[in-house]
Amino acid sequence: MASTRDIRRRIKSVKNTRQITKAMELVAASKMKKAQYAALAGRPYAQLLADMLAALSSRVDESTHPFLVKREVKTRGVILVTTDKGLCGPLNANLFKLVAEIKTPVKYVAVGRKGSQFLARTRRDLIADFPVTDRVGFSEVKAVAEFMVAKFLAGEVDTVEVLYPRFKNTLVQEPMCRPVLPLGSLREFLDSIETGTAAAKSRQDEREMLIEPNPQAVLEALLPFYVNRHLHQLMLSAKASEHSARMVAMKTAKDNATTLLGDLTLEYNKARQAGITQEILEIASAQFASS
Repeated sequence: MASTRDIRRRIKSVKNTRQITKAMELVAASKMKKAQYAALAGRPYAQLLADMLAALSSRVDESTHPFLVKREVKTRGVILVTTDKGLCGPLNANLFKLVAEIKTPVKYVAVGRKGSQFLARTRRDLIADFPVTDRVGFSEVKAVAEFMVAKFLAGEVDTVEVLYPRFKNTLVQEPMCRPVLPLGSLREFLDSIETGTAAAKSRQDEREMLIEPNPQAVLEALLPFYVNRHLHQLMLSAKASEHSARMVAMKTAKDNATTLLGDLTLEYNKARQAGITQEILEIASAQFASS
């Protein structure tokens, strides 16, 4: 049995760990609420953009826009969205499993240090990495989107996809690879996006509209902006997943520390009682021997 001094040292260490994990849990919970609110707050705006695209879908020639034309896929372009820090459970590991399953030629763009470190360590084709703060500013995401769109238009990649942890609820974050470009037809795109606009097909506005200067020009201006916003929404979802996973991981660590603290306290009391009993026996034996 360990000495009482060693057990006291372990109890002190576990208490410190529990205090740290509890503080990290509270910080992650606060950030998670903000990230969830940001993800939900952008949906009405996304809905309006989707309605505008639905109104344009029957008035334009979709084959003239490069975002809407599918082509033979020789090299995929994947944006890997991970965290900058660890201590968030299996969130990043689940994404890395999906990366390992990709066997076709891929060029990666990493968002988050964990992703860039993994891609460098496994010697995959990493062409750029971008930092994104907890605020997930639109300008930060726009830089990523414009870089990948330029690669797509130049023909260096034939698709633009986002591999990220999709936020379902506080306990569930689903690793997912979502295509962004090419969009295919506008109708297919509106029916597949994540922001709840799959009903746009059934709610298409049939009112007579005057679109100036013309529907094609509006489409040319609207589609790049919509791609930027769509990617922004996906990264907001990824950030909410990160904070949720970290909060759950820290809560689990705190609960385990509490359980371990109880076991160590019991072990300490047993060791202390055994020491007292041993001292009593030694005194009794000495008294018996002297008599």
